[in-house]
Amino acid sequence: MGRAYEVRKASIQKTGAAKAKLYTNYAKEIYLVAKKGTPDLDSNVSLKRLVEKAKKEQVPSDIINRAIDKAKGTGGEDYEVIYYEGFGPGASTLIIRTLTDNVNRTVGMVRAAFNKVHKSLGVTNSVSYNYDYLAIISIKTNKDEELFNALLESGIEPIDFEVEDGEVVISLKPADHNKAKDVIESVIPSATYEIDEEGMYAKDKITLDGEDLETFQKLYKMLDEIDDVTDIYHNVNL
Repeated sequence: MGRAYEVRKASIQKTGAAKAKLYTNYAKEIYLVAKKGTPDLDSNVSLKRLVEKAKKEQVPSDIINRAIDKAKGTGGEDYEVIYYEGFGPGASTLIIRTLTDNVNRTVGMVRAAFNKVHKSLGVTNSVSYNYDYLAIISIKTNKDEELFNALLESGIEPIDFEVEDGEVVISLKPADHNKAKDVIESVIPSATYEIDEEGMYAKDKITLDGEDLETFQKLYKMLDEIDDVTDIYHNVNL
């Protein structure tokens, strides 16, 4: 199965998490993007896209507005995105994306989760070289040829462009993400995205069973319960 299935699987796993964590993560992300750019939807394309995505996931407007208003002030939290790489049971690997205002707290909690299952964190690039950082967009349309040509004409060369059962799945360089959505919406003004993600995707997947699978699922659950963890990428078929 392709990347589209993997993204959907990740989305399904996210829905099982508490809504409170989802809302908190979006509030942090919106604050960070607004603070780094400008806290204005009309002039900050990245912020506009993030807010659209938050609304699609039913994040309440008051949470979105508070995060933007907070970014308009001086001072405030200094959030940063930190990735951790680790080794799970068998030949499994994980990349953990966190958004934190206290690195020592976050790394301590992530390391503790690995220690509880007798596994370990790795150094930078000990795992990530086996992953691709991609943007993936999926949309249902019968205008696949027109869409593909429009992307090429705009200077965007998709890494993958898959068409199946009336759905187009496009893999892109993350730098082309927002530009690609502009192109899509010029071809399909009422575009609704089935998938709209950026993340780390394993080049090769493995299958675990028995005790290794149980240990991996336990580790995943502990990591997912850490407030500062926003995404968990791995190479395991689930």
